[in-house]
Amino acid sequence: MRWVVFAFFNVLRNGRRSLFTILVAAVAVAAILTTSGFALFTYQSLAEKAARDEGNFIITHKKQLEQEEDMPLQYGLADTELLKNQLLEDERVKSVLPRINFNGLVSNGEKSSIFIGLGVEPEEFMVKGPFLTMLSGQALSDFSDSEAESQIVLGKDLARSLKVAVGDYVTLMSTTTDGALNALDFEVRGIYTTGVPDLDKRQLYIKLSDAQSLLYTDKVSSLSVYLFDLNNTQSAIAQYEPRVPALAFVPWWERAFYYQSVKDLYNRIFGLLGGIMVLLVFFSISNTMAMTVTERTREIGTVAAMGSYQWEIIRNFILESSIIGFLGATIGIAISALVAWGLVYLGLEMPPPPGSNQGYPLTITFSWEIALSVMLIMILVCVLAAFKAAYKGSTKPITEALSHV
Repeated sequence: MRWVVFAFFNVLRNGRRSLFTILVAAVAVAAILTTSGFALFTYQSLAEKAARDEGNFIITHKKQLEQEEDMPLQYGLADTELLKNQLLEDERVKSVLPRINFNGLVSNGEKSSIFIGLGVEPEEFMVKGPFLTMLSGQALSDFSDSEAESQIVLGKDLARSLKVAVGDYVTLMSTTTDGALNALDFEVRGIYTTGVPDLDKRQLYIKLSDAQSLLYTDKVSSLSVYLFDLNNTQSAIAQYEPRVPALAFVPWWERAFYYQSVKDLYNRIFGLLGGIMVLLVFFSISNTMAMTVTERTREIGTVAAMGSYQWEIIRNFILESSIIGFLGATIGIAISALVAWGLVYLGLEMPPPPGSNQGYPLTITFSWEIALSVMLIMILVCVLAAFKAAYKGSTKPITEALSHV
């Protein structure tokens, strides 16, 4: 312990130089933690969004992933109630929602447009939370009048193209599973935006039962399984997949292409930035320790002449450098924590990402695991820089060191 105390007092001998080096290390640590915290928040948000859109994993026919269907729902799932009930008995499972993906033409009587339709249980809007921004009207609901007309919610640009509003009627035309053409009238219940312009131009939602009536089938395209904990996805798939080998269990990350692209991009950008920061600290510490060793060459010669070993001299400089690295990392962690809190308090937003027209909160996720890892890396860098300078200074002959001016 006394060697640590001696090292601390040696750090204070050149206070201005030590302070500058500590500040360099602090800024580097704060920059690394801030950027990695932003990347971590982005990864978590995109992962939750991907799992919320279609479930932690979907269950579908294997051929649906391998081949194009000749007719709608050619590879759809029939008699899914037994599998659905088995899944719902699992405490990890929050909900199991059937879905139908279909397409066709939507018309207001005068103008028609191509649509991408989703037949869902109204429960999906409660399970997934506010994944759509309703601009007018309401989402599909189980509590609507059963005697009322079939209802539909439209993307805002699709509704604007058809010049319809809440309460108006549209007609959906699609090919049935038998290859015939079928049409049904729907009352517009709501208009929403997803934040993605391409989806707003084509997407619409109707009830699952209405989609089955339109396509003249009792099949569904897939089952979306929602779990309480995102981390249980892999274990749940491993448990259920062997029981039903004829079906495909697709986890959320295999469908989250945007998440994978962003993660790969951010890992490269922030990895490069982190490397530059570490090099900056290494050169700064190396310069500081080289100057310190040069100024104390006669002191090194004196200590060596009194019988100290080379490793003891190197140890002293490594302890001084470690203290500088520790103080710089501690201050950097405090700065990044303060920045994370300040961003939440100010409520700043990032501009919309490519392919979207909605911004998102500028938030930094503070992670103690990352903070402690960065601190250890920073101290290790300081140790290496000190060893390099101290080894060179301690190898000088005693007579040469004592005569150094």
